[in-house]
Amino acid sequence: MSTAAEVARGVSRLLIQEGFSPILEFTLPNGRRLDVAALGPGGEMLGVEIKVALADLRGDNKWPEYLDYCDLFYFAIPPDFPPEHVPRAAPGKVCSGFPSGAGGANNNWARPRPGTATKQKETGLIVADRYGGAIVKEAEAQSLHASRRKAVTISFAKVAAERLSAILETIAETSSPNLVIPDAIDES
Repeated sequence: MSTAAEVARGVSRLLIQEGFSPILEFTLPNGRRLDVAALGPGGEMLGVEIKVALADLRGDNKWPEYLDYCDLFYFAIPPDFPPEHVPRAAPGKVCSGFPSGAGGANNNWARPRPGTATKQKETGLIVADRYGGAIVKEAEAQSLHASRRKAVTISFAKVAAERLSAILETIAETSSPNLVIPDAIDES
């Protein structure tokens, strides 16, 4: 059985191959935390929720709150996870900007209001292990509002820069344990 950390590693490797820049455990402006967030080559925001246990998936009712902050949203599961249990779309979550008429008897689609072109946003599916992954079902894209995209992108960039800085600081401290780094106050 794969762990969430192993699946996260495989997802990250896959996303890098696909041209995305991933980070783990990214907190969104609404306070929810994505397992993996990635910025795409065109500035698109991709979110991934990792599930390695069926009980965890069944008990998770917060993942639809991620959708308003992602252009693309995927579930990621290990190879031994039963994919038929992964939601295809958020229950009751209706997104605009897509053509209507795809509903029918499929319970995963919202009923469009008369005169509107809305439906539920389809989630994608990634199967991954510690070595890599594969997109087995593409996520349906939505376009974030410009102000929301800017806020999420700036937050993503700050988190990534702060994490890199912390790693570089750790490397510097372990490479030169007796190194004294003056505070900014002492330099003035």
